Amino acid sequence: MNLLLINADQLRHDCVGYRGLRNVKTPALDRFAAESVVYRRAFTPLPVCAPARQSILCGRHPDSFGAQWNYDFMPTPTVQPEWSWVRQLEDRGYNTAYLGRFHVSPTLKPCDFGYREWVSWAGHKQLLKDKYPDAQYTGGWLGCESPIPVEDSGTHWMADRAAEMIRKYAADGKPWHIWVDYEEPHLPCRPSAPYSTMYDPKEIEPWAGFGDSFEHKPYIHKQQTLSWDTASLTWEEHFAPMVARYMGVISQLDNAVGRILDALRETGQLENTIVAFTSDHGDMCGSHQMLDKHYVLYEDTIRVPMMVRVPGVEPCVTDEFVMNTLDLPASFIDWLGLDRPEILHGRTLPLSAEIREDARRHVVCTGNGQQFGLYSTRMIRDDRYKYVWNLTDVDELYDLESDPGEKVNLIAEECHQARIADMRVKLFHELKAHGDRFVGSDWIQRQLLHGKKHLGASFEN
Repeated sequence: MNLLLINADQLRHDCVGYRGLRNVKTPALDRFAAESVVYRRAFTPLPVCAPARQSILCGRHPDSFGAQWNYDFMPTPTVQPEWSWVRQLEDRGYNTAYLGRFHVSPTLKPCDFGYREWVSWAGHKQLLKDKYPDAQYTGGWLGCESPIPVEDSGTHWMADRAAEMIRKYAADGKPWHIWVDYEEPHLPCRPSAPYSTMYDPKEIEPWAGFGDSFEHKPYIHKQQTLSWDTASLTWEEHFAPMVARYMGVISQLDNAVGRILDALRETGQLENTIVAFTSDHGDMCGSHQMLDKHYVLYEDTIRVPMMVRVPGVEPCVTDEFVMNTLDLPASFIDWLGLDRPEILHGRTLPLSAEIREDARRHVVCTGNGQQFGLYSTRMIRDDRYKYVWNLTDVDELYDLESDPGEKVNLIAEECHQARIADMRVKLFHELKAHGDRFVGSDWIQRQLLHGKKHLGASFEN
């Protein structure tokens, strides 16, 4: 059995057509979703680029080995080669290839983790240097139209390399595993024509979280808008055009992914290949007047699209809670008959719509800031409520049913205190189980186990 993993970068869960939540055109992914198990409630354990990828390689929560943020921002521990499940494939005669930026280690390469071949972005950078030496980009982090024709864009250049690799491995006859790791739709979004004008900003409605007053919110939330200089930006003039470009890049990426999937079909390997599609995390993309993903644990960043096509498994949609970077490696190990490591934090993914008896009743995500200073947060979310533990600031509680935009912090409401206490204890046990260092000391444990938290200046009259 072959294995193809396609990973996007900062793709929101609500910005794929098959979810039916936003008018984003993704015909290739929609077609593939109709053949797959679609996970509507998939989350990332830590919404930052490198830790998410490191987690995929070993199936461990990033907190457990100290990968709290991107190592290229500030040195931080990373996944060790001997933890990689891919090395088992290499030992069993698989052809293995990694395509994309290897945002996993500052010194180690894909070959150290079991990938025999690596197609980096160096070839595409050389193509741009040779053919478009005078290409200019404007718009800063809000993006612009790309001057590069779509056929020479990064999305399509990498898709063609992936298709070539699939055809090469098909001819070789050995089982194979390919990981295609995209950089899109990470900001700044620069779609090529015709995708650059596919969406009219005037027709794009604000996210549910837009227009946040930050009343009774942790300090870092409003500070994020000041650090990025987005506090004074308007939806009509600034954010809507940016979101239009974001959606354009997604449609462009979809077209590229379609080429990869077509190569599977054309080589007759679709029915002998497990195919998984997901994203490392989401993107604020103007929600709460923010960009990128740091410091906050809103649904915008922690929730991800995910689907898996397993030959012989009937397509379906499930609402079971899943953790993408933890459950995908656990599933690959089980489905391919590999040796299961003792330390594995994920679960094998469900392959039917029925919610299993031992299904998760909540998910836990963590964050540690990065760009403008370190700021630790931990979150637990169930079917309706989300509790966020801010270790050095006021906590958060949101009713996702009545407040899907997470604008109203209910942490001080008397009617929710029993719920908050219960969620804090559950969060403590989850963090302890996956080796989070922050719950290892008595004076920090008091916050979760004994409610030793004050509301802070944000709640003072």
